[in-house]
Amino acid sequence: MDEILSQQEIDALLKGKSDNEDDEIFTGEEIDAIGEIGNIAMGAAATALYSLINNKVAITTPRVELTTKKQLGKEYTIPYVAIEIEFTQGLQGTNLLIMKEEDVKLITNLMMGGDGSNIDGPLGDMHISAIGEAMNQMVGSSATSLASIFDKNINISPPKAFVINLASDVPHDIFKSDEPIVKVSFNLFVESYLDSEIMQLIPVDFARSLVDSLLQKTGDSGVDEYKEEVIQEIKDDVFDEVPGNIATEPTERDMETISAKADGKQREERDRVKVRPIEFQSFEENGMTHDKKNIDLIMDVPLDVTVELGRTKRLIKDILEWGPGSVIELDKLAGEPVDVLINGKLVAKGEVVVIDDNFGVRITDILSPIKRLEKIK
Repeated sequence: MDEILSQQEIDALLKGKSDNEDDEIFTGEEIDAIGEIGNIAMGAAATALYSLINNKVAITTPRVELTTKKQLGKEYTIPYVAIEIEFTQGLQGTNLLIMKEEDVKLITNLMMGGDGSNIDGPLGDMHISAIGEAMNQMVGSSATSLASIFDKNINISPPKAFVINLASDVPHDIFKSDEPIVKVSFNLFVESYLDSEIMQLIPVDFARSLVDSLLQKTGDSGVDEYKEEVIQEIKDDVFDEVPGNIATEPTERDMETISAKADGKQREERDRVKVRPIEFQSFEENGMTHDKKNIDLIMDVPLDVTVELGRTKRLIKDILEWGPGSVIELDKLAGEPVDVLINGKLVAKGEVVVIDDNFGVRITDILSPIKRLEKIK
């Protein structure tokens, strides 16, 4: 009875709050439910990504924690690429998927048939457009998986990709002052190319609605008893379309990774394959056929086309002497083909023509389509 409460303890009692208020936003079961949802959604997304880049993809089981806009700004100071995912049917809410710029450039390169080595240079519109289209397919697969979990139709609007600075004052509408945000982190592995991290940021209200929907569906059986049924349903749906296997055991944070392609499945496929003499085709034709589906994703990306009449070098004193009427001699001969450049890379040569009141270029020599793609990666 001799102990005297401090003013802070008195205030906490009056407000009905504890020092661990953030920890009480979700119970342990609810955190497991959030992890379960993210785990299954990312499993389907990994399979979709594997089909796009034709490389083994693995995504670890999620790590769920509460954070704030202020804390994110301290931990992630460099610009990232954000993909906004808005649910329009079945679920109502918005969340962000955050990726490193270098990871986006690598995935874009692999989508276009590259070897992951030519990713230097700044992030451009082509990268943003390509990752947006990739996410459209990945999140579409995730929505199908979530529909199996919640037993209802779920639709999303086309994902929007953009560069975000988490350290800025107002990086996105989902950040309201310093309210808690659910952060779900995953390790992303692409065989021989990438070992990185992606994270999902979910407003607490939306996370709460996801949890409530899942727990209502499971009833008294709980998440653990329900997960095996859901995993089997997702596997049946996904693997009918894309060969491979996802090794997944949700809600346990130290379990093995989700894999979009397993050796066991490959062996089964080989056993069923009929052996016949091999027929070789041209490498360029093979490359174009293999990558056509992925190239279609970026057909609408605008690129800068420049026609270069010629170049020259002059001393500074000569440049300072220039004036109206000065003639600058270029390194091109009269009648010699001009250079056509895409994003600064030479892809063709041609001759200058006049179309109505505009200049134009008639192509006389041009690289093959596959080599043009290699130039603009």
